[in-house]
Amino acid sequence: MSSRIKAILGSSIMLLITGLLAFTLIKPQDGGYIPEHENDLRKEEPGSHNGGGNTTAFSYFGNDKSVKFAFRKRILHPGSSIGYHLQKKQEIYYILSGNGILTMNGKEISMKTGDAVLTKPGSSHGLKPAGNEDLAVLITYEN
Repeated sequence: MSSRIKAILGSSIMLLITGLLAFTLIKPQDGGYIPEHENDLRKEEPGSHNGGGNTTAFSYFGNDKSVKFAFRKRILHPGSSIGYHLQKKQEIYYILSGNGILTMNGKEISMKTGDAVLTKPGSSHGLKPAGNEDLAVLITYEN
């Protein structure tokens, strides 16, 4: 083996050892994460934006005022809805399960599991289950 290859190999091994040592010495900082569990967050409430009916809401990280966005799950039970309202900030709805009807600026749009919609400021929208099954939606927007 040439001396140049030995030098490169030696340097590579030293870098690897240094990296492994650094990795084992660095500890995660306390407070660097917030785990939350769905069953601890469950809250029965009427549909938001005066939607009415019965829904199950999960407000993740709602107690930490430093979080810059909302991250929520809402299960719309038959007969409930997220009421039709004017959007003031960008918001994303992602359909986790079920089928729904999104009313966007007066137009009805079918939504199903795996669909998502980005609503922009100045638009108006609402969402309800289609039929007699629950509609589970993940919602995120800037606080």
